[in-house]
Amino acid sequence: MTARPTPIRVLIADDNRSVRKGLRLQLESAGGVQVLGEVSNGADAVTVARRERADVVLMDLQMPGLSGVEATRELVRSTEPPIAVIVMTSYAIDAYVTEALDAGAIGYLLKSHDSDQLLTAIRAAVRGEALLSGLVTAPVLREFARRGATDHLVVARLSTAERRVVSVLSSGTTSNDQIAERLSVSVHTVRSQLHSALKKVGVEDRTQLALWGARNHLDRDADSLI
Repeated sequence: MTARPTPIRVLIADDNRSVRKGLRLQLESAGGVQVLGEVSNGADAVTVARRERADVVLMDLQMPGLSGVEATRELVRSTEPPIAVIVMTSYAIDAYVTEALDAGAIGYLLKSHDSDQLLTAIRAAVRGEALLSGLVTAPVLREFARRGATDHLVVARLSTAERRVVSVLSSGTTSNDQIAERLSVSVHTVRSQLHSALKKVGVEDRTQLALWGARNHLDRDADSLI
């Protein structure tokens, strides 16, 4: 992949000053990332992210006024192109995770992350790839699997190749490179099949596609379809 020519523009949104300072120090010591600023509430996160044209917002869930979930929904649904939001919280609670992802967050990290995890999540986000903390991945997929009946008509519209890619994606393998390796196909093929599946399913990004696949039990088919 061609190197990104400009730094990834990141906004930090958290009502805890110490957390903001810690995140800033982690990011400023890394290459290829520009910290646009810090805000302490959801309303300012929306305003500043739009004004400064952020690529990624690191979003705390529990902030005064407009919550992190509401701010995420506002940024993802009404900003073009959508700003990638990575939710950061101290809590690996299923309801919090699913609410944030429903709002459009592309990543979910616990604040106990290390620097490498944070940078990996940010770089994945600008590529449109999801990254969830390992502590929350399984609970999230189980929650979405419990939500409703299989949408047989939409599943039936997927080609065999598309279904294989969606199955592996929804089983927790989020990187295009990892999906390609698991399926023994090229990364270009994975991108093409994901793009086609997104249109057929009618969701906006690969995080929503993975959750849709889990809700419709495609994650259970991953091994048998390989």
